Amino acid sequence: MEFVHKLDLGDPGEVAELFTEDGVWEWAVGDRRIQGREALRAYFGARPADRLSRRMCTNILVTLTSASTATAITYFTTYRVDGYTDGGYVPPQPPTQVGHYEDKFRKVDGRWLLSCRSLFLAFAGPTERRGPADKA
Repeated sequence: MEFVHKLDLGDPGEVAELFTEDGVWEWAVGDRRIQGREALRAYFGARPADRLSRRMCTNILVTLTSASTATAITYFTTYRVDGYTDGGYVPPQPPTQVGHYEDKFRKVDGRWLLSCRSLFLAFAGPTERRGPADKA
């Protein structure tokens, strides 16, 4: 859950700290694959500064596979819009993405970190960009 908190409410570049040094973020379809903590920091840190997003996570299933490894599946729904600058609310709209994460975790120095997060999308669309006339 810390992953979505950092993306939605914190500093997106800090998401990299939740991965192992050789950690991987990948999309199951296409060629989007980011590996290594520095590359992850740059990737997530490049998120548009005017993006407003909220992710709802449900149906979380964690399986301990050994004393130092685990897997998880998490369903998610993403609501997001770019061009958010006024601090107000955004009128309701359909989600931008609905899918699930498949995660692999490794315990490093007593802390559980992502060694791989794969993103699977069932539904997806473009991120809407708000203009000055779109104020709620």
